[in-house]
Amino acid sequence: MSPIFDFLFGQYNDYETHHTVLEIIAVVFGLLSVWFAKQNHILVYPTGMISTAIFVYLLFQWGLLGDMMINGYYFIVSVYGWYVWTRKVDNENYTPISVTTLKEKKISLFIFIATLIFVYIVYFTFDKWTSWTAYVDTLTTAIFFVGMWLMAKRKIENWIYWIIGDIISVPLYFYKGLTFTSLQYLIFTIIAIFGYFAWRKHLNKTPQMSLK
Repeated sequence: MSPIFDFLFGQYNDYETHHTVLEIIAVVFGLLSVWFAKQNHILVYPTGMISTAIFVYLLFQWGLLGDMMINGYYFIVSVYGWYVWTRKVDNENYTPISVTTLKEKKISLFIFIATLIFVYIVYFTFDKWTSWTAYVDTLTTAIFFVGMWLMAKRKIENWIYWIIGDIISVPLYFYKGLTFTSLQYLIFTIIAIFGYFAWRKHLNKTPQMSLK
């Protein structure tokens, strides 16, 4: 094998074959989910749930509790998001793309802080403060928790959280030895940037409704 290939994928020599296959499948469905999110399409949720369910299993096997909690939360909030996106706000319109309200900003801040505290307690309980990655995991978990909640509410600001979290996750997952997942987050970052502008364009063209 070439040195570059070994550098990128050499860590998979120590993995179970079915784990590697499952990671690739999860990555594919994860990419599909983000693409459907960019397109403002409801399939963001079923594809995302398949990806997160696989990652919950894999991350549990690999002992990456913070990452596992992120994906478990994704799965749960995806059920809620699926409902919100298909719920009619009146007789004709479904929940539209909108801008985060002041109340929702306060809720986002609460989710962020509460997540930091929750992850800290979990890591402390399971003695996972053994590497600098644990601190980064705590931060990205809080960022993604807010992003997922805002996506479920169909708020355009969700993309900002995804972009920040994805950029941090690219080198983080590579350092952890999950090259395919690292590449996934790199592509996530690119799609998220396009997703933000696509939603912004849609928002500018659509009359805003009063949402509580």
